[in-house]
Amino acid sequence: MKKWLVLMSLSVAGTLLASNGGASGDSSNFPWYAIAAAIAIALPALGGALGQGRAAAAALEGIARNPSASGKIFVPMILGMALIESLVLFGLLIAFVLSGKIG
Repeated sequence: MKKWLVLMSLSVAGTLLASNGGASGDSSNFPWYAIAAAIAIALPALGGALGQGRAAAAALEGIARNPSASGKIFVPMILGMALIESLVLFGLLIAFVLSGKIG
């Protein structure tokens, strides 16, 4: 089910980004732009939240097992969180591009 949803959202977003943006006066794609923009932010936000939750849980479990290693665990955890969040920001950027094609 997840693979189908990801494949569907990528195909919709890619198709709409490749289209001419309704330059010929055809506004039939506008609802699809809105759906693609919603999917473009929803999926990265969901994935980012799950990834950050797992990363934080693993880091806290490692610190709980060995409190003296907290300094060595903290910096890579923050770096990983920043990289996960950057993917969510890319999704937000794509959503802004798609919402710009609506109006």
